[in-house]
Amino acid sequence: MITAKNIRKRYGDLEVLKGIDLNIKKGEIVSIVGASGAGKTTLLQILGTLDKMTPNKESSLIINDERIGRLSEKGLAKFRNNHIGFIFQFHQLLPEFTALENVCIPAFIKNTNKADAEKRAKELLDFLGLSHRYDHKPNELSGGEQQRVAVARALMNKPSIIFADEPSGNLDSESAENLHNLFFKLRDKFGQTFIIVTHNKELAEMADRKIVMRDGNIVS
Repeated sequence: MITAKNIRKRYGDLEVLKGIDLNIKKGEIVSIVGASGAGKTTLLQILGTLDKMTPNKESSLIINDERIGRLSEKGLAKFRNNHIGFIFQFHQLLPEFTALENVCIPAFIKNTNKADAEKRAKELLDFLGLSHRYDHKPNELSGGEQQRVAVARALMNKPSIIFADEPSGNLDSESAENLHNLFFKLRDKFGQTFIIVTHNKELAEMADRKIVMRDGNIVS
């Protein structure tokens, strides 16, 4: 699913990632933990193709048998749209659009026709208990509802991998617990792989595997 070798990231004289090796299997739920500044989000962004590693002839990133470093910018954008979903701490829904419209956005980027996109979006919103919220805009939704809309958006194009960066960090404890349980329900139903950066100890321990980072390295 994901094979990362000697992943390094440098900003000037500051080396944020110091040679990360990582293998993640299909269907795994993996948590990444560590103190602020350990390099967790940087690693997540590189694995998710949102950022690039510092070039090194010994470094490589393979996702779904695709060597990411060989893709053009256009090819990389297409790969990301087809294979990867993202969930962030701040849901990043577009305020002028309804829940249904927000969920449809990845499909429209993929040039899916409107009828098919809306059908898929409604199926996801129904599954997530939001069938009564199709036409509500983000400011009309609770925090937990907004985050579930963001989850639906991440699932829209049936990605094989979901990357989540502090997905429950902006939620109350009950909504956070519901979201955590939802990840496992989604994995069991759709077979997605989840890679989750989190400070939430309960979520980290629920994962199939917990990766601990310190000072740009994986320590356990």
